[in-house]
Amino acid sequence: MKILIYKPVRQAKRIKVSIPYDMKEEREMLKKIEGRWYHKNQKLWSIPYTPENFNLLQKLFAGKYEIVDQNSIPQRPSITLNTKSMEELAKMHQKLVLKGYSEHTLRNYKHELTGFLKYFENFDLKKLDKEKIESYIFYLVDKYKIGESQQNMAINAIKFYYEQVLGMPREYYQIQRPKKRKSLPNVMSQEEVLKLINYPKNLKHKAILYTIYSCGLRVSELLNLRIKDIHSDEGFVYIKGGKGKKDRHTVLSENLLILLREYFKKYKPSYWLFEGQDGGKYSAKSVQAIFRKAREATGVNPWATPHTLRHSFATHLLENGENLRNIQIMLGHDSSKTTEIYTHVINVSNKKIKNPLDIILKSNKFDNENDTK
Repeated sequence: MKILIYKPVRQAKRIKVSIPYDMKEEREMLKKIEGRWYHKNQKLWSIPYTPENFNLLQKLFAGKYEIVDQNSIPQRPSITLNTKSMEELAKMHQKLVLKGYSEHTLRNYKHELTGFLKYFENFDLKKLDKEKIESYIFYLVDKYKIGESQQNMAINAIKFYYEQVLGMPREYYQIQRPKKRKSLPNVMSQEEVLKLINYPKNLKHKAILYTIYSCGLRVSELLNLRIKDIHSDEGFVYIKGGKGKKDRHTVLSENLLILLREYFKKYKPSYWLFEGQDGGKYSAKSVQAIFRKAREATGVNPWATPHTLRHSFATHLLENGENLRNIQIMLGHDSSKTTEIYTHVINVSNKKIKNPLDIILKSNKFDNENDTK
């Protein structure tokens, strides 16, 4: 077996390295590189990407490595549709808008349907059978190496088009889907979260990170928070129109409230809780930049994103003994099964969980006299 060094994709910040379990000496060599990090969910290491570090890995593991070029995967080309296909795309757009789908979903569905319409440009779409549609999905997976998420997005867009635009029966759309990956959410420890959210010196930046973590928010939900959504007397934050257009309440931290009052006095927002320089909503790009700067400066999990704070919020609540149903409500999950995934990522240690061996040894008295005979 060989060490796999993943050639960084464009604009990558890290170099990923996979070291076989038996290669202990090589693993110890990697551990000496500054900024190295082990990603237990992916079972691989990463180090900061610089040309010097990329060359260093090749020198350290000379004759024992293989480079995986992630840039060799072809990109999906830009597409020009004919008039007939453009009309179908317009029908799809109209139906999505009338049904109140989000801009994000609208954009993704139209992108996926555009490729589908181009591929079957010379076919009668109403006569396409399941096998032909699945052959298109296979084409995307085989040629462009799309992942499970994008594969499902393409299927959902096609399904919506046939069911909602063409009015075809539902059984027509039972297209083979990829097996669902049982991956665990990326989570930071409580110590890492504290370091990260306390890093910004800018009061607004700190308040943003505190709010995402302490309320378990998605970035879009943070940006949509209004001043009136902070219910200080009742002790909750009102989330209006979260994912799936669902409203919900989440807990309001006493420490967050103190910070927000300080922030409010200084910045005096007029409507949105966090506003940009022009008074409109704060931008997602700016939130990403704030988080990225704090992550790099504090040296916490280099693959963490703002959404990792939401995952960490749920996991830390579980570790502190909070009821799973309450966590489900605060996160806005329809099903408890979605929330239950956090039970798999709680910090397992003998400080938090009593080992059954310790319990039975402590609760049973052994006959020392017989034991020594």
